[in-house]
Amino acid sequence: MSRLRAKCPDCKTYTAVALGPDYECHACGRVFHCGMVRVPQAWGDGGEAMAEAAWLELPFPEAGIVEAESLEEQNLALAADLPERPLVLGGDCCSHVGAVEGLAARQGRVSLIWLDAHGDLNTPQSSPSGNQWGMPLRMLIDSGAVEADDVVLVGARNLDPPEEEFIRASGLHMGEEGISRALDGAGCTYVAVDVDVLEPTEMAVFMPEPDGLTIPEVERVLRAVEARTKVLGAGFSGLSFEPANVEPLTAFADALAL
Repeated sequence: MSRLRAKCPDCKTYTAVALGPDYECHACGRVFHCGMVRVPQAWGDGGEAMAEAAWLELPFPEAGIVEAESLEEQNLALAADLPERPLVLGGDCCSHVGAVEGLAARQGRVSLIWLDAHGDLNTPQSSPSGNQWGMPLRMLIDSGAVEADDVVLVGARNLDPPEEEFIRASGLHMGEEGISRALDGAGCTYVAVDVDVLEPTEMAVFMPEPDGLTIPEVERVLRAVEARTKVLGAGFSGLSFEPANVEPLTAFADALAL
């Protein structure tokens, strides 16, 4: 599907047409501020529930579906077909890699707000599991798509020792207090939300971790980011396929003015 056309979530026709960053449905007249791309893949063992969650019915025009045989092919396809203002619905957090690479190629420099209970900072050599979904943030930094000084990791509370060492050495910012430093000078931003950043009772997530944020706290963080920078796009990952997840995900997108 061309990124200039999308499936309207209201009338279910492929008549939502890109008008710059917005989409207008020529059938029902609704205007949307982003195009949604589904990335139904999880690059690791046992991630079928995450992949299935990419099919949740969110109220945004569906601009594309990226299904690939390898993570490299996924990243290339996503970067090539990215809407001007994308909302990515993963799969695992690797679904953000192609989106950030595509936006960085267009903009030259972007900041990255990464909300996650985990670091996603392992390498194939340091990863205890070998699952690629534990590596995407490190992939983006190591590839040069983003600079560590333009990145903040919010809500992390289960880090492997090599990830902690990388944080100390790289200058990557941590916590809400690091958001302003990550935004400084970049001008535009991508926001990645792995929903395991939340307290497990808040949403149905794939890898629950205790002592997380509440839904209102995440909304507050996202609104604060949107107020300070130009949000080029965002993505949600780490979900389970549970219809009750739709309402908070929609609220998170609204907080980012998507």
